[in-house]
Amino acid sequence: MNEQEQPIRIAVVDDHEMFRAGVIATLQPHFNIVGQAPDVEGSVAMIAQTKPDVVLLDVHVPGGEGGGGAEILTRSRAYSPNTVFLALSVSDSPQDVGSVIRAGAQGYVTKTISGDDLISSIKQVHEGYAVFSPKLAGFVLSAFQGASSGGAFGDDGGPIHDDELDRLSNREQEVMRLIARGYTYKEVAAELFISIKTVETHVSSVLRKLQLSNRTELTRWAADRRIV
Repeated sequence: MNEQEQPIRIAVVDDHEMFRAGVIATLQPHFNIVGQAPDVEGSVAMIAQTKPDVVLLDVHVPGGEGGGGAEILTRSRAYSPNTVFLALSVSDSPQDVGSVIRAGAQGYVTKTISGDDLISSIKQVHEGYAVFSPKLAGFVLSAFQGASSGGAFGDDGGPIHDDELDRLSNREQEVMRLIARGYTYKEVAAELFISIKTVETHVSSVLRKLQLSNRTELTRWAADRRIV
């Protein structure tokens, strides 16, 4: 069976019942909603039972030890290791962004996002891309730099950064910088006055030339080289 025939399985974590209901109503025609929860303990139990593909995760959730969304993410990992988390929060503070990114969230968008962009963001994180609201880019890059120091990108330190950048055309460099800052494909297309399909083509080319697998790696690559 074609894998795309299976709808993405979504869970929604938020302590505001009306907001949760609104999000579910928006997503239901496009995804399979498998669970919802308003607090830390209920969320961990629900994720362990349903093992969703993607969890929409509010940052400030009551219960547990007071760690909110980051605590849910950390505690759920053992029960559902393949679940991807996308933070959906009213907060855009550096502390909140940093806490869930360091805990392992694949993306962070604010509640001002449109329904269409939220649907697109869910599909992108499910495919392995990192998705962030553009205004959060600075916080996200700082969090990545803190999390990745001495990590997979702290290699032998050879002075090859300029050579790697030179592999990209000027347009590819423009696209790369915007993607690394957290822009969606739609936002990059609007910024550069090109089609979304052209953006996708450029991103594929950038990843291939830099030998990277996804947007998360690209963001870290750019952050390590301080070129965004």
